[in-house]
Amino acid sequence: MKLLYRRCAGIDVHKKSISVCVRLRVRGNREAETEEAVFGTFTQDLERLGQWLRERKVRHVAMESTGVYWIPVWNILEKKKWKLELTLVNPATVRALRGQKTDRIDARRIAEYLQYGLLRGSFIPAKPVRHLRELTRMRVHIQNDRNRVINRIGRLLETVNIKLGSVASNIVGKSGRAILDRLSRGEGRAEELAELALGSLKKKIPDLVLALDGCTDEHFRWMLKSLLKKLVSQDMELSEIDARLCQKYARHEEVLRRLCTIPGVEMTTARILLAELGTDMNQFPTAAHAASWAGLCPGNAESGGKRFSGKTRKGDRYLRRILVQSAWAAARTNDCALAESFRRTAHRRGLKKAALATAHRILRIAYAIIRNGTEYVEHGGNRLDQLHPERTARKLLQRLERIGFEIEIKSGRGRPLGSKNRPKPAVVILDRVPESECVRCFAAGVRGACVHLIRRRKKTISANFNPSTPTT
Repeated sequence: MKLLYRRCAGIDVHKKSISVCVRLRVRGNREAETEEAVFGTFTQDLERLGQWLRERKVRHVAMESTGVYWIPVWNILEKKKWKLELTLVNPATVRALRGQKTDRIDARRIAEYLQYGLLRGSFIPAKPVRHLRELTRMRVHIQNDRNRVINRIGRLLETVNIKLGSVASNIVGKSGRAILDRLSRGEGRAEELAELALGSLKKKIPDLVLALDGCTDEHFRWMLKSLLKKLVSQDMELSEIDARLCQKYARHEEVLRRLCTIPGVEMTTARILLAELGTDMNQFPTAAHAASWAGLCPGNAESGGKRFSGKTRKGDRYLRRILVQSAWAAARTNDCALAESFRRTAHRRGLKKAALATAHRILRIAYAIIRNGTEYVEHGGNRLDQLHPERTARKLLQRLERIGFEIEIKSGRGRPLGSKNRPKPAVVILDRVPESECVRCFAAGVRGACVHLIRRRKKTISANFNPSTPTT
């Protein structure tokens, strides 16, 4: 096996200690020399680790991505003064054999794999991009906590016979928040609370009066007031994070604007795309590599010439989730190529697989926009029909024939269907096929009974036959 590095090191990371192994290839000797050490995880210990590696003239270091414990080690060793090339690897790729699992053996194995070029590093963006990731991911967690509080408010209202969620689509909107504040203070009757409705909710005031007629008590008001305080606090946190994101993304406004032109992608989604993928696409040679890294492409499982499950692999869950949400939003867009692609895939494979396939397409479009600086061009909902018009026409004709219409196509001037200058074909509906006639034979000019109709009648008779019914 070809030797890639003459000097390298492997690090096995834990919470309180790290094991390090340095492999040195000596000229004229086939066996590699190893030197091992154990360091703590405090900043001073990691500084000593960097000095220890520099004294041994090590330039290439690999480590496992163990939870969040690899981050302190990375923060110290990525400093320019150490001049190290770091590689973060998935622990699944350097898994130990059964019965051979110790910290020293793990560090030795990582160093050996690195020396022979058998490790594939994970994508670690630059520090400014990592800061954007932390902000966008924090926003996701706070938004999830906010949704849980809203759900708890809805369940609390149900326990006291208040059916606000059955009338208002958003119980914490402007109208709902005003009603909840009055309820938490124990003020107003159902009629007075219903008058707080705004906008389109005013049309539902009679239903609101019935929905707000509950049996509240002091305990309910205390619980509701506590949940509303949490909701206000989380709204303030979201506002602060949004202000911070606006400040951080000030230099990327043009890229965000182009990303927002994709159907189903709005500002929050565009920020997450930029934070997870980064601003430099050189780490992904093609859009297919980015889709594989995000976990949005089929997995490979083949043995003996048989293909097994194509289940998608685990990828960046934040990126994957926001892209699937964008796919559902794009599916509801009018006159959109992505929506048409979603519907065609859903017809064949189901809604969930269609959402994943559309998310894959959105990621490929976003990759091209970030990498090449291009603009998104909408081709319309009939884009796929225009690519193969003859095939589309053939399928539509088959559908018309199945429901009993006789069709004749006149291509015009005798030019072939594939000709570029051919005028649009004229479709003439000659007659509707009677129910007593066979569609295929009627189109061929055959009238009366035929083989197809006889077979159909036999199937109908056999399906309606009941052996328990006495015959006369």
